[in-house]
Amino acid sequence: MDISAPKSAPAIARPRNALALCLALAAPGAALAQDAGAERAAAAPVLALMQRSTDAPQTAQKLLTAEGARPLDTREARLELVVDTTTSQIWNPGTSRYDTVELRSYKSPGTDPAIPFVAPTVVTAPGETVRVALKNDLEPEPDCAQPSLNTPHCFNSTNLHSHGLWVSPTGNSDNVLLTLRPGVAFEYEYNLPADHPAGTFWYHPHLHGSTALQVSSGMAGALLVRGQRLPSPTRNGDLDTLLRDASAEQPMPERLLMFQQVAYACRNGEGKIKTAADGRWICDPGDVGQIDNYEDQFGFGTWQKSGRYTSVNGVVLPTFSGLQAGRLERWRLLHAGVRDTVNLQLRELRSRASSPVGLAGDALETWVGKNCTGEVLSQFEVAADGLTHGQIIEKRENVLQPGYRSDVLVAFPRPGRYCVIDAAAPASASVTQAAEDRQLLGIAEVSGFAEQIGTRALIARQLGASAQRNMPADVQQRVLADLDNGLRLSAFVPHRDIPKDEVNGQQSLFFNITDDDQYQVDGNSYAPTQARDLVLGRTEEWTLTSKRGGHPFHIHVNPFQVVAIYDPKGNDVSQSGEASDPQYANLRGTWKDTLFVKQGYNVVIRTRYERYIGEYVLHCHILDHEDRGMMQNVRMLVPDGKGGGIPANAHH
Repeated sequence: MDISAPKSAPAIARPRNALALCLALAAPGAALAQDAGAERAAAAPVLALMQRSTDAPQTAQKLLTAEGARPLDTREARLELVVDTTTSQIWNPGTSRYDTVELRSYKSPGTDPAIPFVAPTVVTAPGETVRVALKNDLEPEPDCAQPSLNTPHCFNSTNLHSHGLWVSPTGNSDNVLLTLRPGVAFEYEYNLPADHPAGTFWYHPHLHGSTALQVSSGMAGALLVRGQRLPSPTRNGDLDTLLRDASAEQPMPERLLMFQQVAYACRNGEGKIKTAADGRWICDPGDVGQIDNYEDQFGFGTWQKSGRYTSVNGVVLPTFSGLQAGRLERWRLLHAGVRDTVNLQLRELRSRASSPVGLAGDALETWVGKNCTGEVLSQFEVAADGLTHGQIIEKRENVLQPGYRSDVLVAFPRPGRYCVIDAAAPASASVTQAAEDRQLLGIAEVSGFAEQIGTRALIARQLGASAQRNMPADVQQRVLADLDNGLRLSAFVPHRDIPKDEVNGQQSLFFNITDDDQYQVDGNSYAPTQARDLVLGRTEEWTLTSKRGGHPFHIHVNPFQVVAIYDPKGNDVSQSGEASDPQYANLRGTWKDTLFVKQGYNVVIRTRYERYIGEYVLHCHILDHEDRGMMQNVRMLVPDGKGGGIPANAHH
């Protein structure tokens, strides 16, 4: 498989009849047109075409034996990714027409030509080695020097981060301190250990200075680790083995929903963003929208001002088809955007709904309030950030911050049409520190007959049947008892709880934005010669705070367990329900790799430093904050704390 093949012509998206969708919504009692539903369905991103050692035995490595060389299954998979510009179209509901866009994208064999900026989904398993042959075919930048390290720069240089994977951060593994300039090819190698958790992860660029611009351009893809390990009396298993359909013979139906916020703009002859009278960004026929400038395309309130829509799997205002009333599904939710909160809600749409075409801001919120009037459906979260919960968490509001993943079980109670909405996030839950508008994300079309059982009871019944059919005899009663005791999943949690008596160290961290616009961790903007030293084998408790603004904390390699989240009055809101704080409801004891830190709150987490040494980073996952300096290097040292290799002050 040759990643140096000549560039193909830019793919132009085929027309998609979004107007037909809106007209169908406006027709009293009308079902969505079949062609609109088919052409604008929220289809899953294409699967990555990966060459595996078992697919081509002749290419496998050889094991030398006394009888001669025999093929050895190396359990390897290889994927080609080429970073280049692609031309396609994005539907703009505000103007009721398509905008042509030119975006930096991952191209790979099998990329959807209609949505070339949506990266393919990588599917792997514990114990497999994933090789990603990345080639940077973006235009050269001979003059990409920046005024300072923390001024966004070099937008055509890149690298790759496997967000959430428990793999080495050094060498050609998950090394985000590498720089791949235009024209450079490099093969990443992710060696997933045999005990790696199964779950929902993702990948995206992570070069300091260009991360936000590239991710906002759509450079992101899901990375699913599927597991077949059954639990035993001495080892927990993979949740995949329990999430089976009603007959327990097939995996539960699932959907991957990747939320992206592509903040493209068209410019006039003076280089200014074109806007409508109300300030929304517009593109005239013949314009090409791009993401090319930090100064006016990123920052506080920019996304709301733009009037752009959050896309789902690359489609704006899609339909979600194939849903059946009373059928349980697993939805893998991935916030692959840069900065704005998504507060996912599901509500039944009233039968005689007007069209939302052209609405934004207060007008759109009025439309949602008038037409999305059904009771909010519960989402039952089984995992966050790819890590299975000890107990299923019921959510009516699913607040997703950039970098978050949420695996939820959903069931629609009766046939009809349902609103999939980004509900108005309150100021305290929003990365913008301001209340956000409600926005329609799409329409779910549900067929079949009414189901007379609630979703919680349906989950208990279906998972109970699956446990009776699939779980080994020596753990079956434990799994069934857990399900009867509040839908617990203790046999499937990938990491052991961290009790207080295991903790042998303390860390603290605070985010801040200064009055002179410096983005900082612990009072310092990012400097590659500075690092926080940690020691392999230790277990530490961290306290995270923010002096200004809210920031999603993300640390590479080692996930963490939530201990407590104290509001400014000292209340632990991680133990409370949604009525108190939907951002943090029922988070105590859960495992995550990304967690929102509100201004004035104290977030307490615990983590073990296991297996991997080397230098990596922690940062705010509002990616333009990271590019502007809200990041810090971490050096994991060998157990005596002295054998760190290259000292931090000599790095780079």
